[in-house]
Amino acid sequence: MLTITGLSKRYKTGDEALTDVSLSVPDGQVLGLIGPSGAGKSTLIRCVNRLVEPTNGSIDLNGVELQRMGSSKLRKARRRIGMIFQEYALVERLSVMENVLSGRLGYVGFWASWFRKYPQKDIQEAFRLLDRVGLAHMVNKRADELSGGQRQRVGIARALIQDPELLLVDEPTASLDPKTSRQIMRLICELCEERKLSAIINIHDVALAKLFVQRIVGLQAGQIVFDGEPESLDASVLTQIYGEEDWEATSQNDKANDAHVVDDSDKSEQDGA
Repeated sequence: MLTITGLSKRYKTGDEALTDVSLSVPDGQVLGLIGPSGAGKSTLIRCVNRLVEPTNGSIDLNGVELQRMGSSKLRKARRRIGMIFQEYALVERLSVMENVLSGRLGYVGFWASWFRKYPQKDIQEAFRLLDRVGLAHMVNKRADELSGGQRQRVGIARALIQDPELLLVDEPTASLDPKTSRQIMRLICELCEERKLSAIINIHDVALAKLFVQRIVGLQAGQIVFDGEPESLDASVLTQIYGEEDWEATSQNDKANDAHVVDDSDKSEQDGA
């Protein structure tokens, strides 16, 4: 379980990105983090793995207090936290396989990583994961030859090869078309269910979050203003999170758009995704 208690982040400019945020994410739960730009969503997930250093508060992952760790212990702790980035964060000149195996860098020695010499079991696991995310036929392709959806699938496989206890996902669909966005969200949620893996997904698309995640937390100005099931996210709550809008009309438009998106299985989705 991930437990965040009293988490705050104040930047040197004086801006407070997070104020006294507390929440727990049980094992196996997929949580969607929503809110307007600047609400603190990305800051929150980056504080968890300390890509951003929190100002106050505690972060506990299965009994380990992450905020108290020095740099060497933190490097080891980050093995337990997979990260999927909005802009994919792939090495463009490397192959799909090499990018996935880079998720094992925290486990191999310096020279092995320098010469990209990985244990056979890691290579076998990379093949298995690439097959699972629908990219078995693209093992040797360079990352810069892939579509956005394919790059995101590589990022998912790279995060999972760490064998993490927690998955942090930062805007996984921001650069994708509606159909591919649904495919990627479905894939992430299915993999979390298969592995009993908890995840926090920072996502702008409220309709997509309501469709796939088990729980939604809404942030406004660095504070939690909603925490509940997707079905409870009504017009009044959305107004509290985002401000005034015709949320009923927006919901109807979302449903109409969903009706035009074909729900293909992941096996048939891989082409062009």
